[in-house]
Amino acid sequence: MFKKILIANRGEIACRVIKTARKMGIKTVAVYSDADRNALHVRMADEAVHIGPPPANQSYIVIDKIMDAIRQTGAEAVHPGYGFLSENMKFAEALEKEGVVFVGPPSPAIEAMGDKITSKKIAMEAGVSTVPGYMGLIADADEAVKISRQIGYPVMIKASAGGGGKGMRIAWSDEEARDGFQSSKNEAASSFGDDRIFIEKFVTQPRHIEIQVLADKHGNCVYLHERECSIQRRNQKVIEEAPSPFLDEATRKAMGEQACALAKAVGYTSAGTVEFIVDGNRNFYFLEMNTRLQVEHPVTELITGVDLVEQMIRVAGGEPLPFAQSDLKINGWAIESRLYAEDPYRNFLPSIGRLTRYRPPVEAATATGVVRNDTGVYEGGEISMYYDPMIAKLCTWAPTRGEAIEGMRNALDTFEVEGIGHNLPFCSAVMDHPRFVEGAMTTAFIAEEFPEGFNGVRLSEGRLRKVAACAAAMNRVAEIRRTRISGRLGNHERHVGDDWVVAIQGEEITVRVAADRDGATVHFADGAAHRVTSDWTPGQSLARLEVDGEPVVLKVDKIPAGQRIRTRGADLKVYVRTPRQAELARLMPEKLPPDTSRFLLCPMPGLVVKISVEEGQEVQEGQALATVEAMKMENILRAERKGVVKKINASAGASLKVDDVIMEFE
Repeated sequence: MFKKILIANRGEIACRVIKTARKMGIKTVAVYSDADRNALHVRMADEAVHIGPPPANQSYIVIDKIMDAIRQTGAEAVHPGYGFLSENMKFAEALEKEGVVFVGPPSPAIEAMGDKITSKKIAMEAGVSTVPGYMGLIADADEAVKISRQIGYPVMIKASAGGGGKGMRIAWSDEEARDGFQSSKNEAASSFGDDRIFIEKFVTQPRHIEIQVLADKHGNCVYLHERECSIQRRNQKVIEEAPSPFLDEATRKAMGEQACALAKAVGYTSAGTVEFIVDGNRNFYFLEMNTRLQVEHPVTELITGVDLVEQMIRVAGGEPLPFAQSDLKINGWAIESRLYAEDPYRNFLPSIGRLTRYRPPVEAATATGVVRNDTGVYEGGEISMYYDPMIAKLCTWAPTRGEAIEGMRNALDTFEVEGIGHNLPFCSAVMDHPRFVEGAMTTAFIAEEFPEGFNGVRLSEGRLRKVAACAAAMNRVAEIRRTRISGRLGNHERHVGDDWVVAIQGEEITVRVAADRDGATVHFADGAAHRVTSDWTPGQSLARLEVDGEPVVLKVDKIPAGQRIRTRGADLKVYVRTPRQAELARLMPEKLPPDTSRFLLCPMPGLVVKISVEEGQEVQEGQALATVEAMKMENILRAERKGVVKKINASAGASLKVDDVIMEFE
């Protein structure tokens, strides 16, 4: 077995590989750019080598720099993680030439399956059902429009060397095909150093289900069942689970056997994933094969008990697989929520900055439930604009799907992240959504269920009352504490009343709080009551309470005259006032936000790629105004209404903050 492995990656996947290597007694080498000098994977590794400036195309995907790091440290093998060089045939060949083992498939398999155009041709020749499309190279935007018309809209424009949602666009018209072709081409060149594009029919209402395969160098190949990855946004997966709630045993077996047959056809070894689109009748169509470890591999590990990273290392070392297909049973259910540095209240645009608070739930494993968090960050660390926005993968396992969902709800409730925008509220909203709970989702789930974007969750009346009761009980604790302050003037004793008005989610709820040593009973005007117990004290950001004997977890922050409470995807400003204070508060004027309709504001921190208009130009609704790049994704900013450009304040290459003014309109 290897004594030292270099990890040609960063972030959470580098940390994930280090954990398994450490368990196997293998030394690890990290590589890092200027932006990652203080990153967690650098701290965890036994050695670390600096490889260049922050942009990936000047550091992490420069083969010569990785090869220099290998020579400096004497690493015997390289694990590429995912993204970057993980599916780069030239990198695998360079390692082979150097006599260093690539912890992945052989270079011919990468060439055959890693390239989406080639893989589709091979799949078609092997009799695998594929989605209709154009597999040849596309010269320019005009040809892209012509091909799109021939296939029929909608179409999917994809980078041949792509992955992770990069270099992908759905086009419903000629204009979108033209814009999407150029953006996909730019993203592909920036992320993968390969700007080839192909186009295929976009199958509406599909489910995205993938099969995990594992093959050794002795002719053995097994499938470790499937993962349901249908909940996606901008072609990027957000929630994954294993197994799929949609497949039956016959379809699972057929998909698994087909995936293995495809892997054997190209001499595949190591871990890989065959991705399928599955329609409502369980007909499945080959999409692509990812010749690497997948981001969502933990859910497969949780239902099979197989450490995929360990098996990749052992296969690379020449060992045979220690199990046969008949040994791989499905045990329970696992769900993964990807924590992204994206602001859901700004249409999920990237968010960067310092993690002023980062406290994930406690990782634990019992016979009735598992909580696992794969991460590459720490409290006080920086989220950079140069890399993928994913900062953690929160996973839960339980014997049943319902229990796994409930475990995820509770884990999300206790996950504290501050300092950046993040999608934890959205993940919580998905866990409570009826369609997700029923397992009736497609890849259009987010677009269909959140057509206006995500604006937070509106709590049900029952849940709202429980939160109001908690707020009233916590307010009493805070009030009692304030009465005990030292240094008061004599004859100025303060008494805490029992009658309060809770302003929450646009409602005013009148309550009476009857407190005792063990907690408080909160009575409502209609005669209902909730018993609240807790050891919460003012200043604690996480309040763990029991309401009528059932646990409730709230994230609590002090705001002027009230508290900000977050729970189950809802973000609430809650005010607990005396009846007289509530009467006066109703007379206060509401502060309105400033009018920014005459400005195009930068919606995220990023770099201006292109300004598409000129001063004095008349623009139409929906017209492209500017393109801004952040976290390896290009975002086209469009006009919301007809107008005339008065002034342009930014130019290509400019680095902007959130809400910087890009241009003004008359």
